[in-house]
Amino acid sequence: MPPELAALDAAYIAIARDARALAEGLTDERAAWRAQQGSWSVAECVDHLATANRVYLAAMEPSAERALAGGRRSRRPALPGLIGGWFVRSLEPPVKAKMKNPKKITPRTSPPFSEAMSAFLASQEDVRRFLQTYAGIDLASVRFPNPFIAGVRFSLATGLHVIAAHDRRHLWQAWNVRRKAERGAARNAD
Repeated sequence: MPPELAALDAAYIAIARDARALAEGLTDERAAWRAQQGSWSVAECVDHLATANRVYLAAMEPSAERALAGGRRSRRPALPGLIGGWFVRSLEPPVKAKMKNPKKITPRTSPPFSEAMSAFLASQEDVRRFLQTYAGIDLASVRFPNPFIAGVRFSLATGLHVIAAHDRRHLWQAWNVRRKAERGAARNAD
């Protein structure tokens, strides 16, 4: 696997490890806690990621399959281009600007945490499987229609980097929610 793809794979492994650490010792009640009305709970952040990963991969898969069947072998590093790179960087934590999430990936209200976490970890395995299956195609040149922004097409390489950045963004958000919930519980115990 080329170095940039090995780094991506390592990033997905680190994301799954971070999610497991987030879940460690977290009760369903604490995972459902919200800092304020209209904000997301830990469970909702994780549910959002599981759904977003599935939707993104479903959009990427047909283009990847066609490229594999057509023998479009890798010619250059699987890195985002100028605009794709900017978009990836805009997703990375710490979050500087809020973005409105597309309706099709709005999390369920108060999803069961264990279910949301299982779905997210399964989506991470699906992303890694996609990466391993299509590592030999020209990920930097093959494009797919962005499932959230009509008329926009990203390279598969950009899509893979978007997934990683988006996962890190919302895990960062979930950790912040967990810390606030724990601080509130500690204050109430005093």
